[in-house]
Amino acid sequence: MTAWRDFEREAPELARLARERFDSTDLVMLGTLRKDGWPRITPVEFTYFEGDFVIGGMWQSKKMLDLLRDPRCVVHSTTSNKDGQQGDVKLYGNALPMAEARVEPYWQHIYAKLHWRPTGPAHVFVVDIKSAGYVVFDATGTMRMLTWPGPGDWVVKHGEDASPES
Repeated sequence: MTAWRDFEREAPELARLARERFDSTDLVMLGTLRKDGWPRITPVEFTYFEGDFVIGGMWQSKKMLDLLRDPRCVVHSTTSNKDGQQGDVKLYGNALPMAEARVEPYWQHIYAKLHWRPTGPAHVFVVDIKSAGYVVFDATGTMRMLTWPGPGDWVVKHGEDASPES
């Protein structure tokens, strides 16, 4: 399992960029697979807890049931403009239910941070990161991309080579 702390150790630059983007809005877009096989994308809150990237949601909500049925997911940074200059981050992995022994300490952490905790049951998942990527464009249209796993080198494409069709 690749926890957030392992991702930070193995891909420090990419993890730093991901954290900056995720933390800039305190919200991510979660991609799951619905029961009928179609994709679902939903905004969710997240946190870092004991070296893990953690997402959660209302008890029996559709997106949480999706993850219980099929843990594969994508976590995407929120995007507010089309120029690509703020950069986009994607984490691909499996969302696994948090170990029962960690759930109460997790809620204590959330309460200390937000002064809130659920009054009833809720789902809490730890993301096992399988791969990640960051893409950013500059004002000239040059695309820079960093991926993991991989050598940790930036891929740079200019002009027409930076278009989605390339």
